[in-house]
Amino acid sequence: MLLQMKFIIIFAHVQPGELIRLLKSNVASAYLLEGYQHILPYGFDHIAFILGLLLLSPRLKPILWQATAFTIAHSITLGLSMYHIIAPPLNLVEPLIALSILYVAVENLLSAKLTPFRIGIVFLFGLIHGLGFAGSLSQLNLTHEHFFTCLIMFNLGVELGQVTVIFAFYFFLARWFADKPYYRNYIVKPLSVLIGLMACCWIVQRIFFLF
Repeated sequence: MLLQMKFIIIFAHVQPGELIRLLKSNVASAYLLEGYQHILPYGFDHIAFILGLLLLSPRLKPILWQATAFTIAHSITLGLSMYHIIAPPLNLVEPLIALSILYVAVENLLSAKLTPFRIGIVFLFGLIHGLGFAGSLSQLNLTHEHFFTCLIMFNLGVELGQVTVIFAFYFFLARWFADKPYYRNYIVKPLSVLIGLMACCWIVQRIFFLF
């Protein structure tokens, strides 16, 4: 696993789309890297969403529960979209992704602890984010010969990217500051405000400029 992560990070500076040409001899690895890069370093909105989820309750168990719900949900819609069972328009999906980020940021500001409804909300938003992943994957023009393999590897790459964000957050921030009395006022609130402001910019951009 460590060797895999090291291999992915080495190629993290390569622009998406170039990987397929660079790794023609290994299609599976190419799509694994494409999926990883969709989170790191290019998926700023997905990173913001994940960080927003982690801020409110930085304990490892709630983090894993939320990550599991998000993973299951986006895997469902990613698969359904790629097999053309569902086909929502991207001009609706992308603003909804930004709106989900804003919701999480606002909830962090209004609530001091994790509510029982958070898992359901995370699952719902995971379904929406999966549609966004599908939109990116569809632009890579999967061949029928390698369709299922590439779909699985892209999804695995996305998961590795999310795991990287989660572990970086946990080991470099939550582990040291989660128990401090100032954690909510000086870490959760400022970062949630920043995430919320970015989400507002994305909403406006995606509604009025990109589509």
